[in-house]
Amino acid sequence: MAAGLFELGQVFAVLAIAGAVALRIGLSVIPLYVVGGMVAGPFVAGRFGLPHVPESEMLTILAEVGIVLLLFFLGLEFSLDRLLAARSRITRAGVVDAAINLPLGIAIGLALGWSVVEALLLGGIVYISSSAIITKTLIDLGWIANDEADPILGTLVFEDLFIAIYLAIVTSLVLGGADAGLDGLGVSLAVAFGFLGALLAAVQYGTAFFTRVLDVADAESFVLRVLGVVVPVAGFALSIGVSEAVAAFFVGMGFSTSGHRERIERQLTSVRDVFAAVFFFWIGVGTDPQLLLTVAVPLAAAVLLTTPAKLLSGYLGGRVYDLSEHRAFRVGIGLVPRGEFSLVIAALAAGGSTTVMRETIPALAVGYVLVMSVLGTLLMQRSDAIEAFGSRLLPAERA
Repeated sequence: MAAGLFELGQVFAVLAIAGAVALRIGLSVIPLYVVGGMVAGPFVAGRFGLPHVPESEMLTILAEVGIVLLLFFLGLEFSLDRLLAARSRITRAGVVDAAINLPLGIAIGLALGWSVVEALLLGGIVYISSSAIITKTLIDLGWIANDEADPILGTLVFEDLFIAIYLAIVTSLVLGGADAGLDGLGVSLAVAFGFLGALLAAVQYGTAFFTRVLDVADAESFVLRVLGVVVPVAGFALSIGVSEAVAAFFVGMGFSTSGHRERIERQLTSVRDVFAAVFFFWIGVGTDPQLLLTVAVPLAAAVLLTTPAKLLSGYLGGRVYDLSEHRAFRVGIGLVPRGEFSLVIAALAAGGSTTVMRETIPALAVGYVLVMSVLGTLLMQRSDAIEAFGSRLLPAERA
């Protein structure tokens, strides 16, 4: 008991230091949380005989709650009616984004000699931009009121919806569908989509239920009721081979129609941030920095190939929204950061049956997120200088 409490204390101490450093240097906290986990974990501190945080069941469960709350809050931002109203532009920009970036990641995986499932996992890692990093940076830089914010946010909406379907499929593949043959895969997918279909029906027709559940004045009871719905549903989903993250996303969509969305965000944001920080720390704890050296070549290839690909897809998405060339290019810059969902996919891969899934993909994903989150944030912060350089190459055009 005492050892477990001390380990948990180490986790929060390291996270507090990482957060302070991120605030000081003006970068996203996500990569620093991951680095903090690596430094405090068994592969760095442990190797030097220092007190360290081991990979434990307690830490894993806390990290799972972090995944659940991240996707739950994402679901809160979605309304089926609102999505349908803007579906044309969101779909066109999103399809361009997916058509360029997802196949590129799959192609890189296949070129490395990986299986189709392993390559599909890499495709998702390099495809999905970081909603958390991008949204925060948009607000910090004042871009949220600019014309480029709409295509950036619209593309993120499409990615998040697409990744929900993607996670349902790859979870079935990673957790046994691929080894069980086509029949086993068919059963896994049928269970997954049947369960998600039931959740979608609850979202569409369960507004009265979600409203009634949260109809309580006491703040403590309110928070516990939210957690008392989303965590058990996510846990049940995981027990039947369905992504807990996707289940939490749908529960969030259900609560978004309850009339309590702002109250949920106000009272549970700090809870989400604490558990999400533990999730990123947990990713770092399970990553051996020495493995990062073994994936240096594919990591460099992924960064060099996918950065211009995301710039291109973002630019084309901006043109779908009828933006000028310079503002469309800024959309591409805004979509470069990768973060939380790439790490969610890496965590899923770590439960796979092959060495590539258990070791190579998580290490590659951590390195990729570290590079792309820092690179993307810096590109957004230095966008004026980049645009000034680009204006010499592009035809003269007013933004």
